[in-house]
Amino acid sequence: MKLLKLSLVTALLATLAFGDEQKSGLNMSANVAFTSNYVWRGMTQTKDSPAIQGGVDLDYKGIYAGVWGSNVEFGDGKNSMEADLYGGYKGEVAGIGYDLGYIQYVYPNMSDEYNFGEAYVGISKEWEKFGVNAKYYKGVETDELDPEDYYEVGVTSSILPYEVGFKATYGSYNDIGDYYLVGLSKSFEKFDVSVAYIDFSHDTDSSADEENVVATLSFKF
Repeated sequence: MKLLKLSLVTALLATLAFGDEQKSGLNMSANVAFTSNYVWRGMTQTKDSPAIQGGVDLDYKGIYAGVWGSNVEFGDGKNSMEADLYGGYKGEVAGIGYDLGYIQYVYPNMSDEYNFGEAYVGISKEWEKFGVNAKYYKGVETDELDPEDYYEVGVTSSILPYEVGFKATYGSYNDIGDYYLVGLSKSFEKFDVSVAYIDFSHDTDSSADEENVVATLSFKF
């Protein structure tokens, strides 16, 4: 419920700030999503249960910052919420997009050993109906935790009929596991719907392998 209230508040703030954005060059947006299962890097973060998610993003001439949150459930009773804080810079050189930034994952009711950060670099290339992308995340070591590195590569396409979008992603989490995702999406005037199949294979424990089909309804403001 706290996350739902936060999402609604951030959406309202984005709406109220829209007029000022046009004068300052600062862009602000908010998003709210309802998903059947919060899956991150192939692994459920809600024990295969639904999630309510939302965030706010600011952008000024390529410099961006944002906050995003979701309910989580790890089965230990310690925490029910995740908050991600991130910032960076996006640009384009010779038709190739790049993204440099940092993200901090925060679990408010858990100890510092669960909170960690990653620096990331991404590249992308878009054509009329096809795109490719890749991103590498470097875990930032702390006194409590030494996070594993992660990378992903993906393709997107809009060649399907009825303006249905297609995406495919492969990701590898060092010493944890690999996953792939294939999904379809459709945008409407005020909302987007998507469905994805996600298969995760654990590096050392086959009992931790996962298969999920995830449906999501999202709104942007």
